[in-house]
Amino acid sequence: MSAKRISRRTFIESSLSTAAAISAAGPALGVLGANDRIRVGVIGTGGRGNAHINSLGKQKNVEIVAICDVDDAQLDRASKSTEKSGGKPQRFKDFRHVIDRKDLDAVFVTTCCHWHAIPAIAAMKAGKDVYLEKPAGHTIHEGRLIADTAKQTDRLVQIGLQQRSVPHWQHAVERIKAGELGRITAVHAWNGWAAKEMGGELGNPPDSDPPPGVDYDMWLGPAPKRRFNPARFHFGFYFFFDYSSGMINAWGIHLFDVIMWAMGYNIKSVATSGGIYVLKDARDTPDTAHAVFDCGDYVLDYSLSHTNGWRRFGDMDHGIEFVGTQGVLQINRKEFNMFHGRESKPYYGEKNTSDDTVLHQANFFDCMRSRKPTNVDALAGHVAAMPGYLAIISYRVGRGIRWDAKGETIPGDAEAARLLTKEYREPWHL
Repeated sequence: MSAKRISRRTFIESSLSTAAAISAAGPALGVLGANDRIRVGVIGTGGRGNAHINSLGKQKNVEIVAICDVDDAQLDRASKSTEKSGGKPQRFKDFRHVIDRKDLDAVFVTTCCHWHAIPAIAAMKAGKDVYLEKPAGHTIHEGRLIADTAKQTDRLVQIGLQQRSVPHWQHAVERIKAGELGRITAVHAWNGWAAKEMGGELGNPPDSDPPPGVDYDMWLGPAPKRRFNPARFHFGFYFFFDYSSGMINAWGIHLFDVIMWAMGYNIKSVATSGGIYVLKDARDTPDTAHAVFDCGDYVLDYSLSHTNGWRRFGDMDHGIEFVGTQGVLQINRKEFNMFHGRESKPYYGEKNTSDDTVLHQANFFDCMRSRKPTNVDALAGHVAAMPGYLAIISYRVGRGIRWDAKGETIPGDAEAARLLTKEYREPWHL
């Protein structure tokens, strides 16, 4: 680490003293009026981060005052995006300089998954509300720490599971909870894309030096030390366990979240099978997987395919099917439809015409002003991440696992239980 950067000890001590001052001041601190301008810092300006920057330009009384990325090229792009809405944020390559600013009301953490927990927790301890991209942490343990910190610091958190802010998802869940499908005994969820639809095949490029303008040591952060490889960088990070969870949870979490929202959280066990059957590139996460969960009074199965882009039910490359004694509901980001018995035509349907990111951001800022809970608070985001992470743990150990939901433990399986957390490269840790 450069000597010019803030030391970890100094930063943590500063953050803790700030958090203590916030607690002593009482819950009124930080309440904004309807016309007050909210000042935001964005940490991570890759694909999702830049999408957030573009959507933030559509929010009223919101100003981006700081952007941060380890890659100068991504900072250049983000700067151009903010200029479209008249903003000129200060640029940083070390997230701690963003969090240390006293004029920020909120921080957007839109980094790679392995960098979600550390800046989010630091921001909360420094008195900032946090919009955190999904999944809430890189492990179940990190998700629990994020939820606990949000409670301890009384900071608002919005997890980037934006479907909860979209009317057609809300209306579908309302119908399920109202019992319109009868007793639901099975839920099916799936993601199915060809490789070209998810950024193409990664290939097997050799290790190399990082591109100019990239602070690669900071990009690795708490991840294991290794030489730079272009297959692992930027969008490719999604397909490596060191930095993500593969698409089982990086995308599947959107589906698991809706299922937990509609059905409640009651996972008892999971067994996952799969492998890298087709895409013989550098990835170490599966291109094909099938997970079956025992949820007490219903069974949940999830399938992942990155092979031929096959779509279920006409044109649904992703979706959820709720099967009840009185009907079936099929839903994805485009629409939902409800069916009686064996009827092939829906008796009710609703399409989505909303911009989910804009709606989810707006809910976050509305809650910042009212101090009401967000649509997906830290605990809800933690719960949403559990099915995917448990499916991955089962896949990695090669057997089914039991889950103690109350204690958040995997009883009787020390090897699997170790994967509830991870090792951190110094000087980073939680």
